[in-house]
Amino acid sequence: MTIEPDPTAPVLDILRLEEDPGTPDQFTGRSLPQPSGRVFGGQVLAQALLAAGRTITDGRLPHSLHGYFLRAGDAREPITFAVERLRDGRSFSARRTHALQGGEAILSMITSFQEQQPGLDYADPMPDGIPGPDEVPSALDVLGGIDHPVAKFWTQEAAFDVRHVDGSIYLGPPAEATGRQAVWFRSRGPLPDDQLLHRALLAYACDQVMLEPILRRAGRSWVTRGLSIASLDHAMWWHRDVRVDDWLLYVQSTPSAQGGRGLGAARVFTQDGVLVASVAQEGMVRFPD
Repeated sequence: MTIEPDPTAPVLDILRLEEDPGTPDQFTGRSLPQPSGRVFGGQVLAQALLAAGRTITDGRLPHSLHGYFLRAGDAREPITFAVERLRDGRSFSARRTHALQGGEAILSMITSFQEQQPGLDYADPMPDGIPGPDEVPSALDVLGGIDHPVAKFWTQEAAFDVRHVDGSIYLGPPAEATGRQAVWFRSRGPLPDDQLLHRALLAYACDQVMLEPILRRAGRSWVTRGLSIASLDHAMWWHRDVRVDDWLLYVQSTPSAQGGRGLGAARVFTQDGVLVASVAQEGMVRFPD
């Protein structure tokens, strides 16, 4: 089995957006090939965030984003990122970014940036009793021996080492139908010391696991016959600086599902227990019955 020497390199490459010299605050991005042929949602989130960040000139960093996935994107076609400068205040800046293909929006997102400031500082602790990443099998251990394009993509070509604490649901339903999940992840290669990039890569990485607690609570898996699943929106809050080339723990839950939709929530901790981000995503999740 051949593993990419640095699987993060292709991701970093497609996150380098090209500025449109004829249109202010407009950028063009490319996509990684996907087994489905569609643009990966985490990728377009990260690119839209970086496009918005290119219009911030005073070093302010994103603290929150709220976006809607409007259409499936074609991974073979370029994506245009058009940024609108909504406000630049004394402490905060707001940007609206539309990701466009064929003149139609595939993502619409608002991001808020803030300059570094002192203030009230507290956080919930990381749950006790969760085994460390060295004690948990990786996706490569689970899927590495399977000769299938999707298995190859999420192991040999994946930029992140993903480790499910209570076992993955790649190949079958969970042992217990619970809406809780804990996942360790870390990039497979070193990354530049660029906080905006690390925050964008956190958005990139989380999209692949955010809806899994819904499947777990339903006692289903990614290979459930007839499963139809898609991200509808994404909300994210960065509380503190983060490095995705260090181990991070997703502590996940799903508070509700109804009407063919389910809500996934996550808190993201460093390995030493510091809360760095919170995430929520609603998805369409439909089964044949």
